[in-house]
Amino acid sequence: MNPTFKSTLILIAAALPALTLAQQKESSVKNNMKYPETKKETVKDNYFGTVVEDPFRWLEDDRSEATKAWVKAENEVTQAYLSKIVYKKDIKERLSKLMNYEKYSQPFIEGDYTYYYKNTGLQNQSVLYRQKKGGEAEVFLDPNTFSKDATTSLAGISFSKDGSLLAYQLSEGGSDWTKVVVMNAADKRIIGETLTDIKFSGISWKGNDGFYYSSYDKPKEGSQLSGLTQYHKLFFHKLGTAQKEDQLIFGGEKTPRRYISGGLTEDERYLIITAANSTSGNELYLQDLSVADAPIVNVVNDFEQSHWVIDNVGSKLYIYTNLKAPNGRVVTVDASSPKPENWKELIKETDNVLTPSTGGGKLFANYIKDAVSFVLQYDMNGRLEHQIELPGIGTAGGFGSKKTEQEFYYTFTSYVYPTTIFKYSITTGQSEIYKKPGVDFDPSKYESKQVFYHSKDGTKIPMIITYKKGIKLSSKNPTLLYGYGGFNVSLTPAFSTSIVVLLEQGAVYAVPNLRGGGEYGEKWHIAGTKMQKQNVFDDFIAAAEYLIANKYTSKDYLAIMGGSNGGLLVGATMAQRPELFKVAFPAVGVMDMLRYHKFTAGAGWSYDYGTAEDSKEMFEYLYRYSPVHALKKGVKYPATLVTTADHDDRVVPAHSFKFAANLQQDQGGDAPVLISIQTNAGHGAGKPTDKAIEETADKWAFLLYNMGLDYKK
Repeated sequence: MNPTFKSTLILIAAALPALTLAQQKESSVKNNMKYPETKKETVKDNYFGTVVEDPFRWLEDDRSEATKAWVKAENEVTQAYLSKIVYKKDIKERLSKLMNYEKYSQPFIEGDYTYYYKNTGLQNQSVLYRQKKGGEAEVFLDPNTFSKDATTSLAGISFSKDGSLLAYQLSEGGSDWTKVVVMNAADKRIIGETLTDIKFSGISWKGNDGFYYSSYDKPKEGSQLSGLTQYHKLFFHKLGTAQKEDQLIFGGEKTPRRYISGGLTEDERYLIITAANSTSGNELYLQDLSVADAPIVNVVNDFEQSHWVIDNVGSKLYIYTNLKAPNGRVVTVDASSPKPENWKELIKETDNVLTPSTGGGKLFANYIKDAVSFVLQYDMNGRLEHQIELPGIGTAGGFGSKKTEQEFYYTFTSYVYPTTIFKYSITTGQSEIYKKPGVDFDPSKYESKQVFYHSKDGTKIPMIITYKKGIKLSSKNPTLLYGYGGFNVSLTPAFSTSIVVLLEQGAVYAVPNLRGGGEYGEKWHIAGTKMQKQNVFDDFIAAAEYLIANKYTSKDYLAIMGGSNGGLLVGATMAQRPELFKVAFPAVGVMDMLRYHKFTAGAGWSYDYGTAEDSKEMFEYLYRYSPVHALKKGVKYPATLVTTADHDDRVVPAHSFKFAANLQQDQGGDAPVLISIQTNAGHGAGKPTDKAIEETADKWAFLLYNMGLDYKK
């Protein structure tokens, strides 16, 4: 550690003596923070005649000793601050108690076994079990044994059709890069070599001969965690052969695409390939594997809409598409002439967004109406058979099974309904509770209600607000406003034990469905992209103003939170309206909008964002709201806790590093600006339970303390 960092840590430790609750409450508005010195370098870029300085460019090098020293110093400052909040331990204990209950996944059948995931309570990773009919359950695969600190997680599994073989993916430290291990399911014997350097891939078996998977060439220069991954490739791995001999099926120089996936229909007759250059819209291809050396045939040849094959009956394909149907529809076509001009509509587009699936020889249409679920069952000719009766207003998912099955399991959840597994009879259309969670939570004490408010341009936005029954409308209610608003992602109601801890403290939890998401289809998505991205920030700001105007809270008790694209949302809105928020939690955010496309798969996000190289107008638009660039010296910004991870190779941590460094130097108020960088962790998937509890305890302690509130046991 260099002398500057060491002396800074001594200063911050001296500035934060142990505080009583009363002292914390009194001092929470004045922190006198001292931060590690972050050196500045002279780095300039010229965009269409505008020179942009980037003094913290050096923090993009995650391999350098200087960056590692900065990360260490920042983490020590952050932990010194958080450790002085005396009730953080109580929050952590309550989180641990709430999370300490058995959790199950939906069961699924492979071969002679029923498989399911189970977590006994506080296990860092859920364990895969299996059970024969009438037999005892046994541990099949325990990810907690993959590494000493449980940071190696199970990133995906795929069984061969007869259930005799399993390929499973391992993620180390939360990375998107995975390894694939092949196992004989009967005796758990490992088969062949472990495949490496797999990324953004499913696994699809072809008989018991081998499987299809996708990956990139690993970056040859620079960090493998931040290096640009440009072109995806679809391979076939034949069991018993070396990975270097794997056959390239699609991609590469002939058909360069940024995202490629390949999967087989259930009868293994057709290989279905989707190819895309961004996160929205894809080409569609198929190959008839029943015909020797059959060509790969193009079905849709543009990237403007999204399409995928959901099932087949012989040569009849069932395709989901939003072509000429922004909310989605289902069409059929014969595989011999699969082009769109031959499609026949089976399930028409409605006013609600559709996600279809199949099971037991039936079609299931899972619709979102104002961000909540309703589900219809059709036969394969498009005749309505059942509307599935759900237990309330919330989110239902998991509809589908193999064609031979006559029942399956689905989940239902809401902000006040812990995730419950239901068994569903395909024949009768009836549901029954299969597994009810034993979480220490009484839903009758809480309520959620949906409201609609108007954004800056008059657009009506839905928002669900959750709180303890009997709460008084008051300007002093601590409130957490959470948002995302991008990439066609729909925020639908879901139970969270982490949020329960806040609700127990009399807090309000509010989730608006911002433009850029998928709650109202592709039109809603497009309305929050590129040079309409400001709509998303306006929607979020309007949500905050609604909560204040309607006496749920005030600016002194309002916190905002979001991750990834939601981290961008938080960074941009706190830069635009710093006086509106008391606390901000930007997590793993996309913060440098001028350079995001230069790292990992970031170039694929350009459909939503545009890039600074597209045009002068696009550059100027991005430059205005880019969180790293929108901060201004001397402005009083909210108390901010930035969170990221050293193995995040989705949104590289440099985004958060540069944002935190700028914010610490620009902060004109007394509110703290901290950054917490988890080690051996990634973008979020596979995070061990103990790390998740620690991070949440940090956030809620930071929130209450900076609002001048005590934690009530």
